Amino acid sequence: MIEIENLRKSYAGLPVVDIPALTMPQGGVTAIIGPNGAGKSTLLSLIGRLETPGGGGVFLDGENVRSFRSTDLAKRLAMLKQDNSLTARLTVADLVAFGRFPHCNGRPTDRDRAKVSEALELVRMTELKDRFLDELSGGQRQRAFIAMVLAQDTEYALFDEPLNSLDISHAVAVMRLLHSVARTMGKTIVVVLHDLNFVARYADHVIAMKAGRVVETAPASHAIREDLLKQLYDTDVAVSTRDGRTFVDVYG
Repeated sequence: MIEIENLRKSYAGLPVVDIPALTMPQGGVTAIIGPNGAGKSTLLSLIGRLETPGGGGVFLDGENVRSFRSTDLAKRLAMLKQDNSLTARLTVADLVAFGRFPHCNGRPTDRDRAKVSEALELVRMTELKDRFLDELSGGQRQRAFIAMVLAQDTEYALFDEPLNSLDISHAVAVMRLLHSVARTMGKTIVVVLHDLNFVARYADHVIAMKAGRVVETAPASHAIREDLLKQLYDTDVAVSTRDGRTFVDVYG
């Protein structure tokens, strides 16, 4: 379970995260939503220990994430940042194999190779495994990075706007995949999303943020409602149900 206590972070004296208490549900897909500048990505980076808090802490199953050895944390929690860039020229298979490094320390076993193959298959990139990353489209590269995180095979996985650079069909495929992985493999997946219709369709739980604070945390079926979304985004939205599914329309 991921728990937050008195977590604070500021840049140049300006607070960007200020959360007195927060508990993220175990299992399923938790979506963090809110306008630009809400602190969503910073919160994810604090959970993943990519940022140092100005106060308070993040606790993974009762232990402060800052007390873990890096290798031990990487076996339990993986994170895909919003901006991913590499200077080395790697194939897709090479990149995905990095996800196994905490487990094998650069000496892959048959199990590690099987996990890489499984992750490539999950994101439908097996046929591209020998292609270099700089030969791929932006969407293909994004799927390769997602495969790397899946190959890491951690209980917790954090994704910061994983649908960037993806067309509609691949975005749907990625969200279906994350939803399926969370359900069938018992993973806890936390994802920053901007598309509220994807949140309504694939998230189990929602954390709504604005100006660095958590406005509400609730099951997705309760959080995707007009009054909360209008409060978050300062714009008119309409939430409707058609054929048993929830849809969000934004009016400019």
